[in-house]
Amino acid sequence: MTIILSRGDVEGLVPMGDVIDAVENAHADLSRQTAAQPAPTSLSLASGSAVFLPMSAMADRQGVAAVKFMADIPDNAARGMPVQRSTVLLLSQRTGECLAVIDGQTLTRQRTAAASAVASRHLARPESSVLGLVGAGNLAIEHVRALTAVLPVTRVLVWSRRAETVQRFRDRVAEFSAVEVEVAPSVEHTVRESDVLCTLTPSREPIVQGAWFRPGLHINAVGAPPRADHREIDSAGMGLASLFVDSLATSNLKSGDLLLARKDGYVPDDKPVVELGDVITGVADGRTGAEQITLFNSVGLALQDLAIGALMLAAAQAEGRGTVIDLSSAS
Repeated sequence: MTIILSRGDVEGLVPMGDVIDAVENAHADLSRQTAAQPAPTSLSLASGSAVFLPMSAMADRQGVAAVKFMADIPDNAARGMPVQRSTVLLLSQRTGECLAVIDGQTLTRQRTAAASAVASRHLARPESSVLGLVGAGNLAIEHVRALTAVLPVTRVLVWSRRAETVQRFRDRVAEFSAVEVEVAPSVEHTVRESDVLCTLTPSREPIVQGAWFRPGLHINAVGAPPRADHREIDSAGMGLASLFVDSLATSNLKSGDLLLARKDGYVPDDKPVVELGDVITGVADGRTGAEQITLFNSVGLALQDLAIGALMLAAAQAEGRGTVIDLSSAS
């Protein structure tokens, strides 16, 4: 039998702490080679700007395989519709049965914030208390929930072009956290004042400059779509930082932040780029000094979706949420 889980079914279904732990384990499993995560392909045509990405993964821990089909459709902005949409399928690794079909919006937002939290737990200075956010949408709200779970955050600096977006951000954060929220006057101010910085914009051109980085900063570069010509961090910033990624194979194809910095000569081919899972398992070093600048470039993995999707499936079954159908039925 297959469970269909809508956005409403999965909202608030799994606590953020459990999501963070699941994402951390997924990266560790990738390092230990008990999970498979091939680099995704992409589908596009000259007739339009839409890009579709089928992303797949399989893991022994959950005993499932997953496919996430993500659509990146820039024209949707003018239609008043989400630019990115996705659906996740979970299948039994043993029998191939389709176990669940899950709307990807909430899942993607949670796993992205959880990945930033995992990276910050392993790469940021443990005493980091000032969280800077470039962008104030739903992903920023989820990042406050995730980052305050792993670091002693007492102050949040947030910047957005739209005052109404910032006000909504403040109202939503106040519903679950007493952390101090301060509206930043500029991106530069946000960067210079932060201990941990999260960039959360669908930017095509760099919005953050390395010249603003201060010693000891940790950056989670999260927002740019997985396209080779989109980036949030300028080449100088990528060159200054010690670089960490969720997957080398995926980043070498899809990360504009990394690829454009290499093209510009700021990230030589021999500069180390380390997978987060290898830091978690101790195969590679993470932060090695208080003044080191670290940067986690997140392009997103189907393995993260698999891990959280499995949590959602179990929780939905326990609570009786979702719609159950028999896909194999002949009637």
